[in-house]
Amino acid sequence: MPKKNKIIVADDHPLLLKGLTEELISNNYNVIATAEDGKKALALILKHKPDIAILDIQMPLLSGFDVIKKCENKNINTKFIVLTSHKENRYVLKAKTLNISGYLLKDEPFNEIEKCIEAIHNGDTYFSSEFNAVYENQISPELEKLQTLSPSEIKILQLISQDKSTKDIAESLFISVRTVQKHRTNIIAKLNTNNLLDWTKVNKELVFLES
Repeated sequence: MPKKNKIIVADDHPLLLKGLTEELISNNYNVIATAEDGKKALALILKHKPDIAILDIQMPLLSGFDVIKKCENKNINTKFIVLTSHKENRYVLKAKTLNISGYLLKDEPFNEIEKCIEAIHNGDTYFSSEFNAVYENQISPELEKLQTLSPSEIKILQLISQDKSTKDIAESLFISVRTVQKHRTNIIAKLNTNNLLDWTKVNKELVFLES
């Protein structure tokens, strides 16, 4: 198993950060720095350019996703592992849109982190089984439905997700209320839902991903 990869760990929970760092070091991993907020994590990554950064999502100043995005914009070659308690759709989808190499849950055993590091060392990715299940069973089917919508229907769905009324939508798109109502009927049929507003609350990130 690879041990020489330079690793930075960031988490805003001091006990978790300490425990994970000590566990990595005791297993001969090369942890070169730690951070308790996203801003410090970003600075350390830009300075040291580690092989791997293990990041929590929710951190002060910058989220883990913010850190990853900023590093991508600067063409940093660090591989990112997201270590989080979140497995909700919006987090899984956001992770999918970023160039990350691993997504693990904090309640999983340490050997999952070892498997992830080894996969990255071998040029692969490694995602929690729950992450994959959420994507395959919840997100992917809704994405397939969205792909059946026309550009006009996507735009109307986006406005619905912003709690716009049928009249507001008609005025903003310079179309008739009847046309909006017809589009709504078609969208409901294609998405197989009875309540578009509730659907968009659950799947808002998907709606705007398709724009």
